[in-house]
Amino acid sequence: MILSTIEMHTGGEPTRIIVDGWPAFEAPTILGKRREAREKFDHLRRGLMLEPRGHDGMYGALLVEPDHREADLAVLFMHNEGYSTMCGHATIALARWAVESGRVKRQPDGTIVRLQCPCGLVVAHVASDGFVRFESVPSFAYALDRIAPTATWGPVTVDIAYGGAFYAVLEAASIGLDLRRSPMRTIADAGEEIARAAAPAIPIEHPDEPDLAFLYGTILTDGGDGSDKPSRNVCVFAGRQIDRSPTGSGVSARMALQLARGQARIGEQRRFESCTGAVFTGRALREAEVVGSRKAVTVEVGGRAHFIGESRFRLDPDDPLREGFSLNLAP
Repeated sequence: MILSTIEMHTGGEPTRIIVDGWPAFEAPTILGKRREAREKFDHLRRGLMLEPRGHDGMYGALLVEPDHREADLAVLFMHNEGYSTMCGHATIALARWAVESGRVKRQPDGTIVRLQCPCGLVVAHVASDGFVRFESVPSFAYALDRIAPTATWGPVTVDIAYGGAFYAVLEAASIGLDLRRSPMRTIADAGEEIARAAAPAIPIEHPDEPDLAFLYGTILTDGGDGSDKPSRNVCVFAGRQIDRSPTGSGVSARMALQLARGQARIGEQRRFESCTGAVFTGRALREAEVVGSRKAVTVEVGGRAHFIGESRFRLDPDDPLREGFSLNLAP
């Protein structure tokens, strides 16, 4: 079996776009395809995301047939541990690829790309210089000042917010960490422990789709709001995986929290920085339809992705490691 990919990165975070070789899906809907990928084709995810073809920090985007009538293309997001519901850095990469490849016809004043994600339709605008802005799905603050009982730090106070995926958000200094000085391994361990503690302590429900109702990761921040200078954050997800980008769905979640706390208003823009120094913009565009009983906001996220290569990966049937391996994850 041969799988063909386009390799890109956004702020250092990889996006391996799988363009050919994946078996056909039977499920008609994107969430059905996500379940089918997990149940029938997970060996292919592992083979492309893990060593020797990938690594524990790899991220993938599988192109699938859309079932949304307005979508130009549809995608399933994947990583070392499974399948996520939304990914901002990959959306930025996919939108640029769609225009550069001719999948969506380039327009002189900027090109609109409509991408169906598991969480819903995401509309991106690709400028002539390749900079991408996208409107994410309605984002909202789910719970404020909730307690996650950890073994290392005792009771930790977190906010839970949704930006296409649910995150536990807290200031790094509240547990004695510094996002510029603390070792990344320590930050990753903290993010993983807090997510594991918060998930059972703060039950999550999504009012529209049960498949979206899970805590995806932890976002540790520097405590800034991104108004005068970029606010650094580190997103930890999928078993200690660190997002090298500022995390697009995390930017949406942070903007929703700022509006809920009165720290930002509709129309205001903020800047958010990753561990590599990459910066995403976040702007609260407008109030969105209420999600369940919670006020929601439409956030526009902006960033830049770059092409780094093309690959053809072979999965030989006699290769004992064809389905990949990880030295950091349990088999």
